Amino acid sequence: MKRTLALGGVAAGLLASALVTQPAAAAGDVASTPLATTGIAAKNIAAMWLAENAANLVNATPYDVETQVVSKHVSTGGPTADTKPGVVPAIGDEKKTTSTSKNVNLPKTTGKVFFSDGFENKGTPWWPKWVAKNPHWCTATSVQSNYRNLVATAGSCVYNTETNKATLENWIFVPGYYQGKAPWGVYVGKQAFTHYDYDVYEDGDRNYAFVTVYNGISLPANGLADFDKLWQLHGLASFKEVSEAVAKTYKYYWKKDGKYYVWKYTDAGRLGDNVGGQGFAYNQKVGQSVYVFGYPSGQHPDGNQAFTGKTLKWSYGKTFAAKASAIKAEELIGVKSSFTGEGALGSAWISQYKSARRLGYLNGVTIGVSDTDGNKRYDTSVSPYFDGEAYGVYKAAANLWSGSIA
Repeated sequence: MKRTLALGGVAAGLLASALVTQPAAAAGDVASTPLATTGIAAKNIAAMWLAENAANLVNATPYDVETQVVSKHVSTGGPTADTKPGVVPAIGDEKKTTSTSKNVNLPKTTGKVFFSDGFENKGTPWWPKWVAKNPHWCTATSVQSNYRNLVATAGSCVYNTETNKATLENWIFVPGYYQGKAPWGVYVGKQAFTHYDYDVYEDGDRNYAFVTVYNGISLPANGLADFDKLWQLHGLASFKEVSEAVAKTYKYYWKKDGKYYVWKYTDAGRLGDNVGGQGFAYNQKVGQSVYVFGYPSGQHPDGNQAFTGKTLKWSYGKTFAAKASAIKAEELIGVKSSFTGEGALGSAWISQYKSARRLGYLNGVTIGVSDTDGNKRYDTSVSPYFDGEAYGVYKAAANLWSGSIA
């Protein structure tokens, strides 16, 4: 889905009357939708993404929800905090640290989320070849939570605004993803959370989502497609004998000597234990400096292909007030950035980033990019303003356990 947006300034007085008295998001303002509801469903999703040397991951394209702004922004006025400012410390950074560095070490917390319109078996029941239909990806990041199992991204990278289905399908998070590699495992989404106004009205001011994920799982380098090779390399100890009925609930199962087998999945541990998790900041002053970390891809309007989407990139700048009425967004923040929109959607805006520890506070997620001076080059990224309502959605997701599927 592509949108053309008009970006402008917002009046501080108008927003003050609308926001100052608003409390943090109440339970009724939080929309929650299940993703993979069972362990077997989660195993099947991970196995299909990683099969055939992770062919489905490699063939995925950036999600085509690029936004293009056609008029100049005005950086006066802006969002108003609805409660007192607050922060949640990052994983491992609960105690204050003064360590700083001029070098920008990229965070391990950021990676790609993948989803598709289902899978199609182009092989046979005994030798399946599951091919993803319309596989796409966005950027996302691990954030602090009670069970170290939470991912933050743009709402449009979770909730399906094109078809109005509840959510995008077969949703996984791969931190540190690079060309089919999952160095810290694959984390299947369990439950998605966003604000009711985005879920129902597609309110751009609430275009953020938090997803609880199961413990990571790891699979053989070539996935689960080649049974004979797996049997030869890993032996019987890596398989579990099951009944025919149970076997057929798996997308990958094998029959050998009249017996049915499935792979013994390996638990890779909790997301936050493996890569850490950024803190969370809300009701912060507009004008603070942030790093934006993401996987930008796609062309500038002039046709220049500045980014490939293969590696994690960063930009840096101070936030300013913005709005985009075409997506019902009156309370956005912007930052100067040359990121192109495809792939960069969901990029993490991190304030007070400590390069030595690779940690800071998540304070926004990219929902669109802008060419504000009309030179056919993107120069601005925009995010919803994280206020008490955003914190309420985050808090609802941050207290839920996911567990292991292995």
